[in-house]
Amino acid sequence: MLARLRALLISIPWILGWTALMGLLSFLASFFDRTGVTQHRLACIWARWLLRGAGVRVHARGLEHIDPRGSYVFAANHASYLDTPAILANIPVEFRFLAKRELFKIPAIGTHLDRAGHIPVERDDPRASVRTLAEAARIIRERRVSVLIFPEGGRSASGKLQEFRDGAAYIAIKAGVPLVPVAIRGTHRLLPPGSLTIRAGAVIVCIGQPIRMQDFTVKDRAVLTRRVQEAVAGLLEHSITEAQQTR
Repeated sequence: MLARLRALLISIPWILGWTALMGLLSFLASFFDRTGVTQHRLACIWARWLLRGAGVRVHARGLEHIDPRGSYVFAANHASYLDTPAILANIPVEFRFLAKRELFKIPAIGTHLDRAGHIPVERDDPRASVRTLAEAARIIRERRVSVLIFPEGGRSASGKLQEFRDGAAYIAIKAGVPLVPVAIRGTHRLLPPGSLTIRAGAVIVCIGQPIRMQDFTVKDRAVLTRRVQEAVAGLLEHSITEAQQTR
């Protein structure tokens, strides 16, 4: 009851107001910077203050595994809408999201995603999906940015890890950049799917060892997908004790 009251009086008004303000700034910035760099920086600021206003503390682990100047494909588990700000606020690499096209139709959010250079995915059209993956690989090579994808294809209702699709592996192989497993623990407890009540608490973001692409071809994407899923599962398992200690 107290968590719901706090959400109604504090968290939800703060999130809506802050998102509207930063969305407007991002939209205005897009007229002066079409590369998406400024929009990404604004998104990181939005994420940090959104989490702070909601009472969510994020503990990032494994940052030493990545070079802020490098290009990567990040593959993360997905159990809550809080996953996106948790990653934005804590991974110091400029990246673009692969997001389902439905999100691009949401007012303000869709405008930001489009003008910031994020990439819509057609989940129900296999041919269009392959074109999207190839386009993501091209963007990584040419713009030297990173891409983040949730390989489960959507949020896990139970919070448990679901089967990974092979899109992240395909992009990493085609772009020739490392594939990085990312595990997020705690967001499902604080904001499960179907709920608008954000509970204050701790989240852990674990970044695993990058998987290099030298030994992989597109034909190996299923093998690589299993490997990155196992890596994410291992990171989640390893973070259980730490998550309990930081609640």
